[in-house]
Amino acid sequence: MKFKTFLSALQEFNDKDFLMASLAASALVTMADGIISAKEKQKIIRFIDGYEQLAITSMDEVISTFQGFVSQIESDRDVGEAKAYAIVRKIKDNPEHARLLVNMIIAIGFADGHFDEQERIIVTKIITALGLVPAEFEL
Repeated sequence: MKFKTFLSALQEFNDKDFLMASLAASALVTMADGIISAKEKQKIIRFIDGYEQLAITSMDEVISTFQGFVSQIESDRDVGEAKAYAIVRKIKDNPEHARLLVNMIIAIGFADGHFDEQERIIVTKIITALGLVPAEFEL
């Protein structure tokens, strides 16, 4: 999916579950290689801040929520990841939301200029958790 097409689709959503799933999935992907780059953070903020439809809460709360997911993963990877995947699965019943989320996290994975193996593994797990097929996203 081209970035402009993705952004156009993103404008149609105003859903707290989608926002939370986006932040949880973003934390999983950005933590995959153990380093959250500034470019990855900027990409997440651009997705959320740039679209009123996802700005259903303050940017401070969005950043705090994202950091909360990251902190949970850092303090206990297994528990933090389990909590994040549980939030992601909340949008499983909406295939349109699920596909849009996957395209978003792939873009975040590429934000630092490369989509490394650890990020690919996490994205594949998220795709599977959403009941989708990795091949659909060329993974």
